Amino acid sequence: MSKIQEEFNKRRNAGNELISKENNVNFNRFLKLDANAYTSGEIPAKYKELMGLACSMVLRCNDCIAYHITQSHKLGCSKNEIIETLNISLVIGGSIVIPHLRYALEIINELEM
Repeated sequence: MSKIQEEFNKRRNAGNELISKENNVNFNRFLKLDANAYTSGEIPAKYKELMGLACSMVLRCNDCIAYHITQSHKLGCSKNEIIETLNISLVIGGSIVIPHLRYALEIINELEM
């Protein structure tokens, strides 16, 4: 796991604990919906994670980018599959995506994919 991913996971877990402590039914429903959206169905989970990565790039959410790269890697996506996904994001999002492309490539390089 890369240093960027370790830091992200630490922040994410701490944040999730705060959300959990609220015991808010709407928060819990949304988190369940989000988790279920990425499970395998007609579309395998690895491709859903790549879709999540593409959307996260265009929406410019570095936390989401880190999460989806991590999940994609865990599910066996190759570096080339992730790079192609990043390229689609760049084409859709335009130059505003470039700083997030840099961030994504830092994670990939730390993973030594």
